Amino acid sequence: MLRKSAREIAAAVNGKAADPVEVTDVFVARILERNPSLNALVRFDPQIARGEALDVRRRMQAGETMPLAGVPVIVKDNIWAAGRRISQGSRLFADHVAPEDAIAVARLRQAGAVIIGIGNSPEFACKGVTNSPLHGPTHHPLNVTLTPGGSSGGNAAALAADFAPIALGTDGGGSGRRPLAHTGTVGFKPSFGAIPYGPGFPEPFWGISVLAPMGRSVADVAALFDVVVGADARDVESAAIEARSAPEPRQLRAAFCRDLGLGAPIDSDVEAAIADGVDRLAKAGWKIEHTEVQWPTGIGEASIMPLQAAGLAAIHGETWRRTPDLFDPDIAVQIERGMSLTGADVGRALEASAAIKRTVAQFFAGYDLLLCPTAPCVAWPLTELGPKQIGGVDVPPRGHAVFTPLFNHALVPAISIPCGRGRDGLPVGMQIASRRGRDRTVLAAATEAERILAPINDYARC
Repeated sequence: MLRKSAREIAAAVNGKAADPVEVTDVFVARILERNPSLNALVRFDPQIARGEALDVRRRMQAGETMPLAGVPVIVKDNIWAAGRRISQGSRLFADHVAPEDAIAVARLRQAGAVIIGIGNSPEFACKGVTNSPLHGPTHHPLNVTLTPGGSSGGNAAALAADFAPIALGTDGGGSGRRPLAHTGTVGFKPSFGAIPYGPGFPEPFWGISVLAPMGRSVADVAALFDVVVGADARDVESAAIEARSAPEPRQLRAAFCRDLGLGAPIDSDVEAAIADGVDRLAKAGWKIEHTEVQWPTGIGEASIMPLQAAGLAAIHGETWRRTPDLFDPDIAVQIERGMSLTGADVGRALEASAAIKRTVAQFFAGYDLLLCPTAPCVAWPLTELGPKQIGGVDVPPRGHAVFTPLFNHALVPAISIPCGRGRDGLPVGMQIASRRGRDRTVLAAATEAERILAPINDYARC
């Protein structure tokens, strides 16, 4: 049961071949065994999980059939789940109990999923590593001296350690893709608005952040996505996407962008793994052209990062002034920067964001898919914000995050799937993106790519 997919578990429960409480107990035992060394789940109460499984059993006895019946799911520590303590990894919210479910969480419950635990997150989900003053660090399941990345590192580590087949996180700049790439799992950033956002905490990544389905396979991610997707009147920015059918990937025109046109350094082991993956797809019949996105001068992660700092300052700046010791020092640096920005600084960052939207839309006028690395490096030591060098050159702490945030600002769907291994056998991720609204095209392409790349994704389970 531990390694069955979400749909396999639901089929067994719906078919009375498995009991939802017994399914929950299998995963509870796994969590009790491994979570003390990983700190992937920060709130885990077996009795609460069993209570939810009992409710699923009662609903089944009343005649219900549910698409995720009895399937364990992890919810990130910044998404509201009614009655649960959800803290954003912050001491400011250590005792915060969510007053209601986020719309997506309510949909998961309605589908019969069992919330088995809350995944660790850095404070306000605003770091590329998963540690916080409230909960401490999450360790990489393949090597506990490394970080799984962030900010959805708790979810990613939990999936890789078989705590659940699916998880729901957030992605405001790659948080739902990079940690999954580093742990050999799958993370999907849907089109902006595809999944309703909130009710929940104020969002520092205004206008770009999404709820991100995650899983051990593309099929698991698609099963979760099918349940939570769809517009809701309570979220004015939620919107409909393409119908369930999607074209066969070999019929599509794909572009491989080695460094997304950014000129960013890439470690040689990652570059080799991605090149091998692209070559395997081409030999399987994919139509792939090697090209790069042509960005306006000055466009890159640095041009849009002021928006994160400004968002943090707007929401938490006054509290930080009064009680700076309560904050993660790394978050305090961002807030302080946000407080010092001028209106012109923010305006320039907004214009950069708009330029990204225009550039990506123009690119997808000529291509159906874009392939590139999810991250330019594999996982790094737990004590560092990021690798000090990538590709043999010195990089800033966010050098590991260059390939994901532009897709957030473009509002388009992008998924990270495993693509072989780098140094020390650590996972590498390939990113597949398409134009806004083509979420099911991305999922279909990722499903086919996952099958083709299976021979190079034989990670040792942890």
